[in-house]
Amino acid sequence: MSRAGDAAAKTDVPLSYAADLFSYARRPSREVTIGGLGFGGANPIRIQSMITSDTMDTQACVRETLRLVEVGCEMVRITAPTVKDAANLKNIRAELTALGCRVPLVADIHFKPEAAMEAALWVEKIRINPGNFADSKKFNIRDYTDQEYAAELERIRERFTPLVNLCKDRGVALRIGTNHGSLSDRIMNRFGDSPLGMVESALEFARIARDLDFHQMIFSMKASNPKVMIATYRLLVARLNAEGADWNYPIHLGVTEAGDGEDGRIKSAIGIGSLLADGIGDTIRVSLTEDSEHEIPVARALVAPFDTRTSTLSPVSGIQANWPLFDYQRRPAERIILEGITRPIVLGGPETVAVAVPRRVDEAVAHKRAALGDYQPELILEDLSLVEVDPLSAEEIATVNAVSEPRLITVRDGVALDPIVAFRLLAAQVDPRHPILLKDTLRPESAGEFLDHLLTSAIVLGSLLCDGIGDAILLRSEEAPGQSLRLAYNILQAAGVRIFKTDYVACPSCGRTLFNLQETTARIKASTSHLKGVRIAVMGCIVNGPGEMADADFGYVGGAPGKVNLYVGKTAVKFNIPEAEAVERLIDLIKEHNKWVDPA
Repeated sequence: MSRAGDAAAKTDVPLSYAADLFSYARRPSREVTIGGLGFGGANPIRIQSMITSDTMDTQACVRETLRLVEVGCEMVRITAPTVKDAANLKNIRAELTALGCRVPLVADIHFKPEAAMEAALWVEKIRINPGNFADSKKFNIRDYTDQEYAAELERIRERFTPLVNLCKDRGVALRIGTNHGSLSDRIMNRFGDSPLGMVESALEFARIARDLDFHQMIFSMKASNPKVMIATYRLLVARLNAEGADWNYPIHLGVTEAGDGEDGRIKSAIGIGSLLADGIGDTIRVSLTEDSEHEIPVARALVAPFDTRTSTLSPVSGIQANWPLFDYQRRPAERIILEGITRPIVLGGPETVAVAVPRRVDEAVAHKRAALGDYQPELILEDLSLVEVDPLSAEEIATVNAVSEPRLITVRDGVALDPIVAFRLLAAQVDPRHPILLKDTLRPESAGEFLDHLLTSAIVLGSLLCDGIGDAILLRSEEAPGQSLRLAYNILQAAGVRIFKTDYVACPSCGRTLFNLQETTARIKASTSHLKGVRIAVMGCIVNGPGEMADADFGYVGGAPGKVNLYVGKTAVKFNIPEAEAVERLIDLIKEHNKWVDPA
């Protein structure tokens, strides 16, 4: 059992983060008011973003904030790395108010409690990261006795209490936002860099706030890996439920450092959309390495189906999930060998999740198969010996379970269920020896824009893959053959179940950023996009550096204006490299660690 699963067992956490995994109901949360705007409760799911301008440049911050508000952003976050930056929030707030803009402002605080105290005088919300609010990150390895641990908590209480009291007096809200990889050394040494560590870190600060009778809190648990992010939010909600009914604080969702383009949108849809589909989430931010206003249409498209979605009753009773709820574990299907388009395809067990397509897609791309590279169709739907099942039919489930040999099974088209619910019901009832073909839709149609297809397919397939369900996928929401193939593979990569290209972790930029993230990310991709399976993090500053690129193999991190530090994992190995040389030096570093291959 992993640390998260162990926590569920030892602390009597409910076995589920939701009342029922086979129906939809939005998680009930208390309302938190921020600058006159309600979050949680009966309010719609709110959309927010973060500006990238230098906080000391008042007019640039005002212009970027107005652009965000114009496209539908409901709350704007601004970095405040120093007390001086925090003091300038007064001028930004005053300028916006003079222009008739009352959008709530959030000060983003790392390392500087003094900056938080100043910012709380001028903005409507303060975001703190428990991992670095009262701690510097040194990656020290040591064992804490219970007495030492308690002393550390008391030190944190002393540092945090003045901010809580000030926020309480001024009606300012707090976001307690932990990030994977940026946990304190104390938490890391006791709980590891794990979902459990992230949740415990936040709860420690929440308990202090509650002791002071402060409840204007929102939680977030961000990670760049959607599987980690989903597991952590689920564990958070389960722990909040276990703490008591009055721990019903709103939840902010986000996949941090999602990157740009199609990949960034898919990662965000998998992480955010999967949780929204389970009723979790009261406000979201889509973090893209693009101009901040480009995040808002994606966020609006993500929340739109859930703002109008009503609660549903479970179509079944007495059925429980038979997969881990807080830890990723692949469903243990038995292997079967199928006749693929160009070679035999093995499904089940630890085998690679395969891509099936309708025959029309294969025929459309057959003449350019060599040019498709890794985006190859592998199985033709019409040639598969599929067992199609209605998961609501006990008779059909019994028939499948009576078959002694493993068969490829799927949900029958037209079943009147949400696809996520349908495939969860299938996985919960059929014998695990049968591999499962996932479908992104049970009612194939091509209406709508590509972004809608991308988000819908990523939510459905990504959610199930992160549950450990699925041995092959079939994507039909997008009709264009090339786009549907690319989308299917990119969903597998973003869900972390099939790595076939370079993976990038890129922060979305903010006022702390020390170089142009969009241009730099593009240069790095141009030089390294052929390195299959290598994970490269591009971080604008040290705050989003060694911690938040927790899973990366190599890191390119802003260390000072015009200077870059290079990392292997979380360890800085090259310092103060001139930006003009840094990409080449990154390539040299990859070569030194035998991860480089020449492009074809």
